[in-house]
Amino acid sequence: MNAPIRVTVWGENFHENSERDRAGMAERYPEGMHGAIAAGIRELLGDAAEVRTATQDQPEHGLTGEVLHNTDVLTWWGHARHAGVDDAVVDKVHRRVLGGMGLLVLHSAHFSKIFVRLMGTTCSLAWRNSAEPELVWTVSPAHPIARGIPQPIVITEQEMYGEYFDIPAPDELIFISSFAGGEVFRSGCCWRRGKGKIFYFSPGDQEYPVYRQPEIQRVLANAVLWAKPEPVADFVPPQVVSSPAPWLRGGSVARSDVIMERAGS
Repeated sequence: MNAPIRVTVWGENFHENSERDRAGMAERYPEGMHGAIAAGIRELLGDAAEVRTATQDQPEHGLTGEVLHNTDVLTWWGHARHAGVDDAVVDKVHRRVLGGMGLLVLHSAHFSKIFVRLMGTTCSLAWRNSAEPELVWTVSPAHPIARGIPQPIVITEQEMYGEYFDIPAPDELIFISSFAGGEVFRSGCCWRRGKGKIFYFSPGDQEYPVYRQPEIQRVLANAVLWAKPEPVADFVPPQVVSSPAPWLRGGSVARSDVIMERAGS
């Protein structure tokens, strides 16, 4: 039997405790947004995943060396406190991703330090918060993240994110979203960095109970399965390697009999 995927669901945990948002958050997400995300993954993946949560207000933001060492896939939701994330923690997460840990970046975490570092761009976008519908269209139906996802996902109320979204061209584009004002947005994007897989998924503003929606939960569960490390992952970022002298000499390839002799030795 395969070992369960070790998932850490990270949340900023600011809106849950702020005076302005506390009452509404308690109604939408009584266990916190991180708690709702974790619950959806647990329900859909069952014994295939071992899920814990961590929050920014904990020591080392809940992402100690031990926690990261025991994390195969990290989900990241942040919004109002990006600047408060310790650079030392970002460094640890960055190295872990390059070594093979999967990373799911959610909604306004497009501006998180870790995502901006991995993308190397501003990650800026257009936005409007008018509680309008969002349609999430699948543009790569054969991709594992799109498995079992309806066409389209209908979100009745959500913050609008629109282009231009300043990101590198995704390695794989899975979803695009459309909004009432005619805007479109690349809302589900995949990249590889080093040995790690990254998935950005935009639906999920704190003012709407999006992470309780079954289709959204299914996307995140699928993304965990996709982003998990390869079976042979060693979590060591690619290194500079001192390579032995090549078999090429003087611009010509060494004789085939020498190559065969070396291959057999």
